[in-house]
Amino acid sequence: MVQSSQAAAKAPKEITVGLAGNPNSGKTSMFNNLTGARQHVGNWPGVTVEKKEGRHIRDDVVVRVVDLPGTYSLGAFSEDEAVARNYILSGEPDLVINIVDASNLERNLYLTTLLMEMGANVVIALNMFDEAEKKQIRIDLEAFAGILGVPVVPTVAVRNKGTSELVAAAVGAAGKGPGRAFTVNYGKEAEPGIARLEAALAGVETIRNLPGRWVAVKLLEGDESIYGRVMQSPRAGEIIKLRDEVAAHIERVTGLDPESLFADRRYGFIGGLIRETVTRKSTVEDRLSVSDRIDRVVTNRLLGIPIFFLSMYAVFQFTFVLGDPLIGYVEAFFGWLGASAGALIANELIASLVADGIIGGVGSVLVFIPPIFLIFFAISLLEDSGYMARAAYVMDRFMHRLGLHGKSFIPLLVGFGCNVPAIMACRTLENRRDRMITILITPLMSCAARLPVYVLFVGVFFAAYQGLVIFSLYLLGIVLAIVMGVLFKRFLFKGEVSPFVMELPPYRVPTLKGVLIHMWERGWAFIKRAGTVIFSVVIIVWVLASLPAGAEFAGRESYLGAIGGFMAPVFAPLGFGTWEAAAALIFGLLAKEVVVGTLGVVYGIGEEGLAAAIQTYWTPLSAYAFMVMSLIYIPCAATIATIKRETNSWRWTGFAVAYSLTLGWVMAFLVYQGGRLLGLG
Repeated sequence: MVQSSQAAAKAPKEITVGLAGNPNSGKTSMFNNLTGARQHVGNWPGVTVEKKEGRHIRDDVVVRVVDLPGTYSLGAFSEDEAVARNYILSGEPDLVINIVDASNLERNLYLTTLLMEMGANVVIALNMFDEAEKKQIRIDLEAFAGILGVPVVPTVAVRNKGTSELVAAAVGAAGKGPGRAFTVNYGKEAEPGIARLEAALAGVETIRNLPGRWVAVKLLEGDESIYGRVMQSPRAGEIIKLRDEVAAHIERVTGLDPESLFADRRYGFIGGLIRETVTRKSTVEDRLSVSDRIDRVVTNRLLGIPIFFLSMYAVFQFTFVLGDPLIGYVEAFFGWLGASAGALIANELIASLVADGIIGGVGSVLVFIPPIFLIFFAISLLEDSGYMARAAYVMDRFMHRLGLHGKSFIPLLVGFGCNVPAIMACRTLENRRDRMITILITPLMSCAARLPVYVLFVGVFFAAYQGLVIFSLYLLGIVLAIVMGVLFKRFLFKGEVSPFVMELPPYRVPTLKGVLIHMWERGWAFIKRAGTVIFSVVIIVWVLASLPAGAEFAGRESYLGAIGGFMAPVFAPLGFGTWEAAAALIFGLLAKEVVVGTLGVVYGIGEEGLAAAIQTYWTPLSAYAFMVMSLIYIPCAATIATIKRETNSWRWTGFAVAYSLTLGWVMAFLVYQGGRLLGLG
């Protein structure tokens, strides 16, 4: 560690620290180390899509840690950049810990220069220091810190190395405030103009708390946010006139617009810093790393997409070959629990509530815990190894050919876990058109909540081909998402696709602990939903199935039967026109798992008999059509709320609901009626 020894006796009692860094720099791992949180860490860009907070206590100092979205720049062109930049400019953080990938300094230090130009009080964590050493990259830490004028601490966040030293440096830096002013020399062609503009900006009230030189540079770069602030000044006319003169002069004498010139100069500074402080031994491995050799195969133009689909197929085979026998044990347990509860409780109504409602409903969902945990285990392996970033890269080329933004595929992959964070991940798309398209198509991805529906029906009707059938549903979701994206692009959001450079992190061997933690986090979220949302809904379903008084429980005359019976004719052409199926789909609007929970209640026969009841009322063809409907029709309530929040539009939220409901009905109709024409049912 360098300069951390000055950590201090005069440290404040509470400090606020912002964590900033490039995507995949290990920022979220460091946040988890500091706060004890378990935010998801993936070996691919775009994990952090909004700022998160936690606390770290060191001696008598409370460190409030804010994890900012991973960004390459602070230009406010995308929402994640805007979130990070606005927070730093707000003055709320006492300092910023900049997480820098030590094995990839050239790219990561660009953000560092932007942070320091903003006047932020920066401490640098040279993370992944072990990987840099493996690549025989030697960094002179003292010289590095001396040139930048900030504390520099080597860390390995994924193994929690260097965290204590980093905290000590941060506490010390917070007590002292920013060091010497940092500037990049933009050359004799630009510096006089920047100085004139900085002087002209003096006294402008709307930028009073911002560094004058930084504002002048941003104004010359055409930053719309800064431009808007300056335009509120009574002297806006003269300032903008001067800005235009300076920008024109720079372009005339250098042949570059100010933004390009400044970027060149920043990279020039970074190159000089690295030449002065970094040595590296060029080896054969350097020239062609293991990651490069693997990428020659998995990102190959011909092999890339088949390998991706083969990987997903292997995930489902792994899930069901191992998970199917375990489901039987869990089913037997809930069957025994329901029968025992019914026998032990004397009051007939309460016994029905516990056995038919709670155990029958919630238990019918929880019985699918084994495959859900296994699929999360397999996906975490792919994410942590770095393969999922390659999958996005491979699909990027394909989607670009269709006129879609390749970056859209990252939220779509996140949607395999849950559609809510996937839609939030759309904030990383800079262009509003691309963002809107991705938000609208993300609910078509098969999230974990749909999995209980698939597993139930596939286990009953397609036992010999479970992995293949469920793979076909996931594949259908991807294909429909791409098709709808193309249609939306052509008819609703016309325009050019903005350029996108996909970062490919190096492959890493996933740690068992990390994979198990990710599996548990996601699996536990599923269990918590079963104990809260699903529990509440199955109680409502049980009440509706029990009323009015005198009606047979879960009979056609119950309120539930009336609701389901009213909607059942709509689903009759799809092959599942029973009131039970209609009721399950209606309550599935609240949470997709509730489809199975509702079936568990309405058949009122416990876990052991649910499969038999399904076999009575469905055929293999109508079962597949039902799964297609469950995949596509209307996002769940939480996803709808997220769409409203992210689009800030009831109109687009309503459109997302309407088009998915229509598409679901049409696709299920085509599957069922098409299958009948082919003699499949």
